Amino acid sequence: MSAVAMEQRKRIHPHKFTLWLGIGSIVMMFAGLTSAYIVKRNQANWISFELPVVFWYSTAVIFASSITLYLAGRSFSGREMARYRLLISVTVLLGVLFLVLQGIGFQQLWAKGITLQASVSYSFLYVIVGLHAAHVIGGIIALIVLFAGAFSKKSRNYNKVPVELTGTYWHFVDLLWIYLLVFLLMIR
Repeated sequence: MSAVAMEQRKRIHPHKFTLWLGIGSIVMMFAGLTSAYIVKRNQANWISFELPVVFWYSTAVIFASSITLYLAGRSFSGREMARYRLLISVTVLLGVLFLVLQGIGFQQLWAKGITLQASVSYSFLYVIVGLHAAHVIGGIIALIVLFAGAFSKKSRNYNKVPVELTGTYWHFVDLLWIYLLVFLLMIR
């Protein structure tokens, strides 16, 4: 291989670089929100709350979805397309189940009077978890694109970049949720 070709192989793909910039921005946003949460929590009008147990179930679901997506990526790399299709399908379903469980958790909070307008502390909860849900929806859209490509009859493109990008993003939102859950449990 020529020196130029070797040098190009060492470079990060432009889409991967862009994804990492986006992830950095998201980390900064959530760091700011959780910092503001800590500052506001020390005010006299702060109201503590308990998270419903369904949030633990949703955590197990999103963790399982990361495992299935990892296995799907390995299957794609090995060109085991039947297994890849199955695993990407399961991952999409688990992603949707995560959002459903989050919705149930918020219905339970709402039933206890923990609403967006009731208190600043509750507003922080809704904003932080709501923004995470928005990022999960973005991840589910990316998963659906992979799913559609896996079952498409038109082309058989074995480009690993979309699978790697989606995997990196999905694992990030998984880790972000685990961080947020631990944060909300420890800093009430």
